[in-house]
Amino acid sequence: MQIKDSIAFVTGANRGIGLAFARELLARGAKKVYAGVRNPEGINVPGVVPVKLDVTDAESVAAAVAQCRDVTLLVNNAGIASLLQSTLDPAIIDDSRRFFETNYYGVIRVSQGFTPVLLANGGGAIVNVLSNASWISMPILAAYCASKSAAWSFTNALRVEVREQGIQVLGLHVGFVDTDLTQGLDAPKVSPQSVAIETLDALEAGKEEVLADEGTRQLKAALSSEPSPYLFLPEPA
Repeated sequence: MQIKDSIAFVTGANRGIGLAFARELLARGAKKVYAGVRNPEGINVPGVVPVKLDVTDAESVAAAVAQCRDVTLLVNNAGIASLLQSTLDPAIIDDSRRFFETNYYGVIRVSQGFTPVLLANGGGAIVNVLSNASWISMPILAAYCASKSAAWSFTNALRVEVREQGIQVLGLHVGFVDTDLTQGLDAPKVSPQSVAIETLDALEAGKEEVLADEGTRQLKAALSSEPSPYLFLPEPA
């Protein structure tokens, strides 16, 4: 897909990866970029159109779709995360419900809402911001990792269904990104800007998956090794 003259909708675009996507899309010539956010008043980026959106609320998603009928590129970026004490932490149940509402069901709601819009506009693309946590897990992030694994599975199914209808579905896998979500982690991180650049390069090249940092590329290459890294993954320091 060509980004120049496209009309994009980015969820969770008020900060971090989402904001980096919005800025990079404009830099590449997107005609318009909608920022789907809970608080539209928090958006003050020239060229970005704020749209009130709560991905956990079906009515909010429907209202955003009705307002943005010209979209040709959807970026499902909105996501939440927090740390657990362990997999035996009683909080894992409630955390899992919260994470799935945003990181999994939110992706489904927004994708279902905007796919008919993309089709009506002659096709386009969907970018789902996943994680290398789609393939591995660790005790302190077990609930988050499960939600990203589920989102990856949905992404793969969606791709198969809409590919022949002219919609490119790109899954973005990346490790820790230097955003508010990872402030408490002492681990190597890449910048949101580099993630946006790698992803949009892959989108314009017609790819259906992008591994946006070296650690993620090494991890995927090692998944079929013995022993697999998902069996003995160390926790971050």
